[in-house]
Amino acid sequence: MGVTPIDRLVAIPPTVGTAGRLGRIRRAAVTMGETLRLAMDALSSHKLRSFLTLLGVILAVGALITVMSAVVGLNTYVADRIANLGANVFLVHRFGIITSYDAWIKAQKRPLITLEEFERLRDNMRTAKSVAGEEDRNVTTRSGDQLLENTSVLGVTPNFADVRNLTVAQGRFLTQADEDHHSEVAFIGADLAKKFFPNVDPIGKMIRAETHSYQVIGVAEAIGTAFGQSQDNFMMMPLSAYRKGWHRQNDWVTVFVQAPNAEMMPATEDEARMLMRAWRHLPFNAPDNFAILGSDSIMSLWHQLMGNIEFMAMALVSVFLVVGGIVIMNIMLASVTERTREIGIRRSLGARKNHILLQFMAESAVLAAVGGLIGIATAYGVVWLVKVTISFPMTTPLSAVILSLLLATAVGLFFGIYPAMRAAKLDPIEALRAET
Repeated sequence: MGVTPIDRLVAIPPTVGTAGRLGRIRRAAVTMGETLRLAMDALSSHKLRSFLTLLGVILAVGALITVMSAVVGLNTYVADRIANLGANVFLVHRFGIITSYDAWIKAQKRPLITLEEFERLRDNMRTAKSVAGEEDRNVTTRSGDQLLENTSVLGVTPNFADVRNLTVAQGRFLTQADEDHHSEVAFIGADLAKKFFPNVDPIGKMIRAETHSYQVIGVAEAIGTAFGQSQDNFMMMPLSAYRKGWHRQNDWVTVFVQAPNAEMMPATEDEARMLMRAWRHLPFNAPDNFAILGSDSIMSLWHQLMGNIEFMAMALVSVFLVVGGIVIMNIMLASVTERTREIGIRRSLGARKNHILLQFMAESAVLAAVGGLIGIATAYGVVWLVKVTISFPMTTPLSAVILSLLLATAVGLFFGIYPAMRAAKLDPIEALRAET
């Protein structure tokens, strides 16, 4: 076996001063470059073995990036589609977020939020920009011989569209005159317009909801779906008309309160809470018998749920990484045994222990890094396939790619320490005696 570039480097005498420092830096760079080249040559000479060795790292990196892509995409999706109550909007709700059966049983004893309480909030709040009310139920709607099930019939106040950021695609929204006259008119979602009036102008047409009929005065711009559930299957009417035809004894009003800006949200929530507690004569140490529910509350619950999923995913990824690292260590130990005579020749030609140590650690790190790159490519393929086939929201953050590649390389370095040290500690004479 001839003299390698590493072996030639050890014979170069050190110099002093600036030239000496530059020379040392240059020699170190050349040494590292040659070490990486030798590592790649060693890995490429056993392609199948190297690939099988990388499976654990590939699975770990692919799983990590896929999970982080799903989490980031879902967080954005929930913030836009589920927790988006409107600009600086919170709810005064009977129940709010309930996460246990016992809490649900206790919440059933809460009093209903009445129309009178909504009107008091609307007329007395000083920090609110707007206060809207809403009641709803799900019914079957029809027009002619066409039928649509599970339509949300909502009774809303005229300012509901502004508070909830609804966009009118055709016609108009409900007005105060509609509310005052209990007008039997409806502002419908895109699903109803598409189902009942696919080729005609829906404005002025009639839609029947169970035993009641309403004239269409406007159509909303399509919203889309949330977790596969359409958000466009709705019909809105004046709250006064809804209460005349649909209100039941155990129904309550959901109050949407809009603050002037984000900075005023806490003050507006505090004012709503104070007014509700005062009207309900709650003692100062008694808990609220209603709920103040904002986007932050919904996102906080979502992050708690996703935190558990992320923990389980990280545990799974850790198992893959440890298994992959152990496999890498075993393969590197086998490589040390196979190349014992080669190590002895290099040591006899002047290579130092740190050169041997560096080479085998580089091989281990490169092996894991290559596995990381393959895992990244695999994850990108999975993310693309999922987005194309089932339209599941996934966004791959750059931080996930960097983190996974660093983890893969770190695993290679960590589990490559022992084989590298074992190679470096080999006695040159004994190594030369080894059979090839």
